[in-house]
Amino acid sequence: MDKNNTNIKKTQDFVSVKEIRDGIIILKGGTMVSILMTSSLNFALKSQDEQHAILMQFQNFLNSLEYSTQIYIQSKKLDIRQYIAMMEARRKEQINELIKIQTKEYIEFIKNFTENVNIVSKNFFIVISYNPPALQGGGGLGNLFGKTKNKEEKTDSFEEARTQLEQRVSVVEQGLTRTGLRLARLGTEETVELLYKIFNPGESEKPVQLN
Repeated sequence: MDKNNTNIKKTQDFVSVKEIRDGIIILKGGTMVSILMTSSLNFALKSQDEQHAILMQFQNFLNSLEYSTQIYIQSKKLDIRQYIAMMEARRKEQINELIKIQTKEYIEFIKNFTENVNIVSKNFFIVISYNPPALQGGGGLGNLFGKTKNKEEKTDSFEEARTQLEQRVSVVEQGLTRTGLRLARLGTEETVELLYKIFNPGESEKPVQLN
């Protein structure tokens, strides 16, 4: 029992996330992080003028940044098991024998194609962070005489820091939108799901649960 508790403690220490609040990740050191999911562009299909315009807008976006911003690309092999299971269920329900045969051939084609060709799905994320000043984070002179913040003061500090983070997120959104990208902010549920997949990459290999 003690051994298991030790292992759990070590795992928790490894993860730097303290909590997720209103879609914002709060790290143990006090840094606040917001994540944007962004679309991609097929740059090769753009005309030369369009390519030049996109590059110029992206350059302007990079020059406008006064803080570090991370680009995170999540690559994983395309999992078609759920789709195959759905098609198998439809094949069994099909009354027309010809359509049933064609569905079976289609399923075999998809299986063989995905096995021979390494199809990878990619998701793109922009990670924006803000590190509140030490005085706002409860450090510095605030603790000189053992003074602690009450609940209202902590809420005010969070709201102030969130305002600063929101301003950074807005700059990123505006800059990347001008390049033709579509962006969406991750809420709490989406953020938890993303972090879970990052820390549990083997979950995608689990068997598909059929209804």
